[in-house]
Amino acid sequence: MDIHIDERATVERLEAVRERIEQACQQAGRSSDEVTLVGVSKTHPVEAIAVAREAGLRDFGENRVQELTEKADTIHGAYQGGDIRWHMIGHLQRNKAKDVIACADLFHALDSPRLARELDKRAAAEGRVLSCLVQVNVSGEDSKFGLDPEKTRDMLRRLAEHEHLRIQGLMTLAEPTDDPEDVRPQFRLLRELFDTCDTATYPHLDMQILSMGMSGDFEVAIEEGATHVRIGTAIFGSRY
Repeated sequence: MDIHIDERATVERLEAVRERIEQACQQAGRSSDEVTLVGVSKTHPVEAIAVAREAGLRDFGENRVQELTEKADTIHGAYQGGDIRWHMIGHLQRNKAKDVIACADLFHALDSPRLARELDKRAAAEGRVLSCLVQVNVSGEDSKFGLDPEKTRDMLRRLAEHEHLRIQGLMTLAEPTDDPEDVRPQFRLLRELFDTCDTATYPHLDMQILSMGMSGDFEVAIEEGATHVRIGTAIFGSRY
């Protein structure tokens, strides 16, 4: 399929999102330097990523392993010596762990001890340490992956045994809603979990990242403490 990339529109959308992040940070009394914008490029071609990269975006996220590996083969991430960072933000099956280890700079969706063991094994074989976030299901929806909030601390304790995983924070997907205020309590719950995961209790953790907020609700997520927001449509337009 021949896809035309409207470079000007992509750059304008990216700048508009940056302005919204700046405004949300001002509202929350935060610096915009505290918030990393991850451009979710799923279904969009590498040409669109190249446009955003030229405009200064350095973090890109993919939901599917195959798309991640194909795009990373063309535009290398930091682990592969490139100048961008690839984020694997979607659910991962254990048989695809080796592909994520090969090219992802940050994995957002660690949600089970079995997956942790497989990633740790693959990372050890690769001779690297993979940065990960633990995914928490704050909305309680059966359709969503992630840990029950009440089980998160136990999972974090169990991750101490994995020398080749660097646990850097938490991630969530809020419930879809027309009014972002409806999901503020969900973001607040994740922030409260994050705040209780101190290094005194969990010395093996390096808790720096709170990944929450997407195109429809990222301002509220920033107000509640997000350090990483995952924005797709608002930057790249409708999916192909």
